[in-house]
Amino acid sequence: MKSVLVLYCSVRGHTARIARRICESVESSGGRAESMDLTEAVHEGVDWGRYDVVVLGAPVIYGSYDKAFMEFIGRHRAELDAKPNSFFNVSVVARTPEKATVEGNRYMQKFLQRSPWKPKDLRVIAGKVNYPAWRWYDVIMIQLIMKMTHGPTDRSTVIDYTDWSDVEAYGRHVLSLG
Repeated sequence: MKSVLVLYCSVRGHTARIARRICESVESSGGRAESMDLTEAVHEGVDWGRYDVVVLGAPVIYGSYDKAFMEFIGRHRAELDAKPNSFFNVSVVARTPEKATVEGNRYMQKFLQRSPWKPKDLRVIAGKVNYPAWRWYDVIMIQLIMKMTHGPTDRSTVIDYTDWSDVEAYGRHVLSLG
């Protein structure tokens, strides 16, 4: 039975939910899966030997990735490269088909240019707009971004753009890595 670790960085909880769904899909497909928040991985460490495949996920916040996430992959590049691996990003910009691909998602391209780690497998996942749950300054910033990208700007808007069947397919896919 193949064992998968899904390491994730989540700022507002949506990437954590995606990581859990990937794990559920791995397990329903006959694998073993465990998810771990990046903060836990930094403070508690990772027993890399327990896993056959490693998946990392991070949200794009205001056009970039969390600094701690980038530092983690820099520090653990050798461990990541030693295993079949995959990286997924989560962004609301991926709500449109052309930006939901690795080639069409500028944030994935930016990651590939700047990251010391070059994942063997990649996935772009659309995120969620949840204005009521965000701090006032996040609402203003995201409204500006949405205005420029022709997205929703109404402060009462909650739209989950995530294609959950695709997330489940991704979970099955990671079992085939290696």
